[in-house]
Amino acid sequence: MKTKIFFTDLDSTLLTREKQVSPLTYETLKNWTESGHKLVLCSGRALDSVAHVRESLGLTFPNMYLIGCNGGEIYDCEKKEQLLRLSLSRETAVELFSLAKEWDIYIHTYTDTHILTARECDELTFYRRAIHTPYLLTDNILEHLEKEPCKCLSISLDDLQKLENFRKVVLEKTGDKLTVLYSNPHYLELFPASSGKGTGLKWLCEYLNIPVANSLAAGDELNDISMIEAAGLGIAMKNAREEVKEIADIITGEDNNHDGLVPILKTAMES
Repeated sequence: MKTKIFFTDLDSTLLTREKQVSPLTYETLKNWTESGHKLVLCSGRALDSVAHVRESLGLTFPNMYLIGCNGGEIYDCEKKEQLLRLSLSRETAVELFSLAKEWDIYIHTYTDTHILTARECDELTFYRRAIHTPYLLTDNILEHLEKEPCKCLSISLDDLQKLENFRKVVLEKTGDKLTVLYSNPHYLELFPASSGKGTGLKWLCEYLNIPVANSLAAGDELNDISMIEAAGLGIAMKNAREEVKEIADIITGEDNNHDGLVPILKTAMES
């Protein structure tokens, strides 16, 4: 049997709108891992939040790995060991916070245990509806960053044009140091150019000695494109953005609320 590895985004891909995994999808993932194939939960969320999803939904199968911060962190669940960490410099994080303050855009970054941000606001409340990581309010993130952060996230709930203008300014200021893209219309991801979900996919395949041709990757948003393009089989959800569907090898027949991934995984296990 050829060992296969499945990389799946969480929100609006593996998870339903209620942030759950349906019984049929759960059973299919269980069969996938028990058959000896690898499962990777891959998200823009920080690693602690990806781990919380795994534990809270009972996705504690064998042969599992976690990728957080858009490829910036890779974790082996069985060994309980971090395998890779790609980060922004502290100076870059401070520069991004300064630009966000100048443009009146909400921004935060992460320690291993907390969200770091300058102010309590609707954007922070909105973000923490599904992300239960505690937060610290600070005007000096350097006081709290024991490690260089893997990413920053800017959010705008009511002025998407201002967020887009901020994206352009960041690109002008930072050049090719950063990847700056949306993980949904309200969330602007800012992470190292050396990172990305596609980078994480290729790195983990090489680490596990699994040919990239034996990999599958599923997603719905712009930050999923690099791994969908990198995978042996790139999967766009029925509910994905059109840009994602255009680059995918296959589009699911059903959306994330109706077990869209199940037929593809079953076919892959049979081949």
